[in-house]
Amino acid sequence: MRKLILSILIGLLALCAHAETIVLRTGARVQGSIVFQNEEVVILRNAEGARFQYPKSDVLEILTDDAEKVETPVEAEPEEEIKTKKKASILLEIGVGAAVIPNGKAGVGYNVDLLVGSHHIGDKHIFVGGGLGYHGMALGGEMYNFLPIQAAVRMPFIEAKHAPIFGVGVGYGIALSKNYVGGLYAGVDFGYRCQLNPKTALALVAFAQFQQAKMKVTETVEGENANSEFANEAGRSLVNAGLKFALYF
Repeated sequence: MRKLILSILIGLLALCAHAETIVLRTGARVQGSIVFQNEEVVILRNAEGARFQYPKSDVLEILTDDAEKVETPVEAEPEEEIKTKKKASILLEIGVGAAVIPNGKAGVGYNVDLLVGSHHIGDKHIFVGGGLGYHGMALGGEMYNFLPIQAAVRMPFIEAKHAPIFGVGVGYGIALSKNYVGGLYAGVDFGYRCQLNPKTALALVAFAQFQQAKMKVTETVEGENANSEFANEAGRSLVNAGLKFALYF
């Protein structure tokens, strides 16, 4: 029993002897022993042996017990492997809003996009990738559905846990009906993103999307005796604007 108590005391003394203090940007200070850190994360073990993980962007500085800043990892781990695992990311976006054909029909639009790419460019949380989605518009009792294939960029205005973001997407929308033909697609986003950890984030954004399509249009020509109607194919821009929820993981 004495040996067990002595071992526990020695372990606690060893932990205290190598204690560091993490100073967070909120002003909070957390004491313990750093077991791992890199440019994205710091892992701290407290006196009870529990481990806590903090994003490096939330850490203002790391002090040893003699108030010197720590710059190198305490424990050697495969840092490059950890970075590689966090490079790839999936972005899922779900939105709904108002849809309209300028000078024509109005209705409701909805969209789902699944994009794959990188969530880290350099040391910034910038998403660059591509993928496809499903966009539908109910206009004047008719449905217009497209399968957009796009390249997209989503970037924060500042590198922080909570930040406003801007995004663009460009591609081609494939028509899912024989009644109309698809065309060029473009979208723009403005919103707010919360970075939960180095890889996972949530965002709420306002969006506007523009889909080119060729469809049948009925035109009325006024004559001396009666009006005549003619049906032909013409290019139209379908506009969808609203709000969407985004999940980075």
